[in-house]
Order: sequence, then C-alpha cells, then structure tokens
Amino acid sequence: MSVVVKIGTSITAEDDGTLREDVLARICDEVVAQRNGVIVTSGAIARGLRVMDVRRRPTAIADLQAASAVGQGKLYRVYDELLRARGRTSAQVLLTFHDMRERTHYLNARRTLRRLLEWDVVPVINENDTTATEEISFGDNDFLAAQVAVLLGAERLVLLTNTDGLYTAPPQHDPDARLITEVTDYTALEEMTISSETSTLGSGGMRSKVGAAEMASAAGIPTTICNGLRPGALARALAGDAEGTRFAPLAERTSSFKLWLKYAKPSHGRLVVDAGAARALRDGGTSLLPVGIVEVSGSFDAGDAVDVTSDGRPIGKGIVNFSADELRRIKGMKTADVRALIPAAGEEAVHRDYFVLV
Repeated sequence: MSVVVKIGTSITAEDDGTLREDVLARICDEVVAQRNGVIVTSGAIARGLRVMDVRRRPTAIADLQAASAVGQGKLYRVYDELLRARGRTSAQVLLTFHDMRERTHYLNARRTLRRLLEWDVVPVINENDTTATEEISFGDNDFLAAQVAVLLGAERLVLLTNTDGLYTAPPQHDPDARLITEVTDYTALEEMTISSETSTLGSGGMRSKVGAAEMASAAGIPTTICNGLRPGALARALAGDAEGTRFAPLAERTSSFKLWLKYAKPSHGRLVVDAGAARALRDGGTSLLPVGIVEVSGSFDAGDAVDVTSDGRPIGKGIVNFSADELRRIKGMKTADVRALIPAAGEEAVHRDYFVLV
C-alpha cells in the first residue's frame, strides 16, 4: 500500500520564495524509505515568482498561470535530482480539477499512478496551474492530495505545513489556543473557528487541510497534519506515532465513488424536496423519486450532479437521470404519471447508488 505526503508551499519555500532545499532533502529521505511513497507538492507558483523576483503572490489568474509555467519545471527538477541521488526514479504528474471531476479521467489517473508505483517510481504530483482556470481549485493541493490518497487506497496521508497541526483557535490570534492531538468526533469541527489564512505565497490555509483530512478519513485513511519544518515530524507521522493532529479513520467507510461524487464532481443545479423525501433520503437510504421534488433550479442534463436540499438545509448530492427541463415537468408526479408523460423514463430522479449525504 502507498503513503501520500503533501508538501505545502510554506514547506517548499521561504516567504520570499527561496527554496528550502534542505527541508525537501529531508522529506525525500523519508519518502524513499517507504515502499510506495507518493509526493503531492505545491510551490510551482512560489518558485516562478522567485525566479521573476516578484515578492508578493498576485491575484490575477493569468499572472498565477504564468508564474507556474516559469516555476513548474524548475521545482520538479529539484525533486528529480534529490530522489535520483537517493537511488529512486521520479515521474512528474500534473493534474487538473477536470481530471478529478470526470470519472473516466479519475480512473485513468489511478491506473497510471498504480503502474508507476509497480515500477518503483516516485510520482511527484502537482496541479497543472498553467491551464487550470482557478489555481486554488485544490486549496494549495490539499484536496488533490486527499483525492490521490483515496483513488490509490493509501495506507496513510500526511499533510505538511508550517504549523504544528490543528488548534482549538487560530494560534496567531489566540494565545490560549491548544493543539488538538487527535480528532475522532468530526461533528465537533463544525463548532470550531478554523483559519483560512495562508502563508505569503500559499493558497490553502488550515481550513482546506482539515477538509482534506475529513475526506481521506471518510475513506478509512488515517491522516496527519503536522509541521514539515520540524526534523523527524514526517517520520513519526508516517509511523503512526504521536505527531501534530491525527485524524482517525471513520469506522463506516464511504466508497471511493461516493467520495468522488461528494468532493470532485461539480453540481450544476439544485433540487428542493419535501419533508418525506428528505427523511427517506437521510434515514432510509432510498432513491429520490420525482414525486418528492418540489422545486428545480439550474440548468443541467441527465448524468450531471445536483445538490439536494429541504427546508433550506443541504441533504446530499446526486447524479440525476433527467434534465432540468424534464424534472420541472414531472416534479411532484407519481411514477405512473411520469411514465405516461415520458414513456422511456425510469422510476428514480436520483438512484440511491448515485447519491451521497452531505
């Protein structure tokens, strides 16, 4: 089984963009000690900005894409040299949100990564910022790392940042904030103030790391957020020892398909359902029938994902069997009436196998 190590921008580079080669060398030592280590790295934009002598991260997408184009190859070359010096071949893998949201692309990425690991190659993965329409799609690659861990069925995910882990409050603002060493009650996270502040050149913040940890944990993957600047922290995290904040895997696992549906496939509309349908979806694990739909919003086709809500509250997300126009015609109708109007129609607006609670 593989382990996935995500290296944040604050670990790859100083605030002025200078590469932390000594830190990256130490991380590579730990990765090659694993049988199937995978690196997900941020820092291409930071590297490009340093080369171009730009000291602050720009906000314009074109500037970010151009900086990535300058920095991507230079950042990968550092990893390639470090890994080669340790007797391992590396492979550069660039992914976009499109590769995750389309199921066939997602499965193709899985096959490629698995074959690289079979060849004893270390994949060095980054978002393809040069073509991505929004560089922050993956939240400084936190979400991308979780997706990679899920699609590989990884043994462990470690998210390296420049803080010791998740605190009860943002430590930079609250001197009484305490480090949370382990998360087992995920509902308690909803009551916490989790910062989205980033480093000078980064884009994720603790909020995206916690979201990534929740996703991986739902797939049964133990996850640790820890300080990548501290010597020995990664080794302890990979060994499962006490380090940073550990997120316990959930006892009831969610399938990789439903995790993909929940986190990767974008929604193109919204269905509002009545109280009975909401209860059946939440408690009964049933499919959604047209009779339970009271409102249809957005423009979508059969096969697209939509959000499902009731009384202003989210219930879940599913893949619809009808277009938006068709659902507007048949909402609230019983199955026999739907078939009379659309003879080839199936019973379900959203089948239970293609629906996930949120």
